[in-house]
Amino acid sequence: MFHKKSKTPAEIIRLNAHGWYVEKIAAHFNWTPQTVREVLHKWLHLGMEGLWELPGRGGKPKWKEEDIEFLKECLKNEPRTYNSVQLAQKLEKERSIKLSPDRLRRILKKKGLFGNERGRATKENKKS
Repeated sequence: MFHKKSKTPAEIIRLNAHGWYVEKIAAHFNWTPQTVREVLHKWLHLGMEGLWELPGRGGKPKWKEEDIEFLKECLKNEPRTYNSVQLAQKLEKERSIKLSPDRLRRILKKKGLFGNERGRATKENKKS
């Protein structure tokens, strides 16, 4: 089965094999004919590998796993509580990592470190 990012190129190749012209395929996917041609040329020259995007595409993370570990230790060891704005400021000040509070909140929530608490933070639950 194809990954969802390679599903459309696979469909383009299938439609072309069924006799559809480049212009008709482009209109069907709302792409330019040149983009459809690029997909077909990649298929001809690279085969299956031409369906997948190359690694390294898109934005690179501004943070490393060590930065999240640093925040985890701060939350665990310091007697105070932090919100995402304060954590973002701390990360920028002490680690020179600039992340928006929203982005930092999403990262921490994905790691299970933020946003799942039901009760209030107290000194008793900070110790565990």
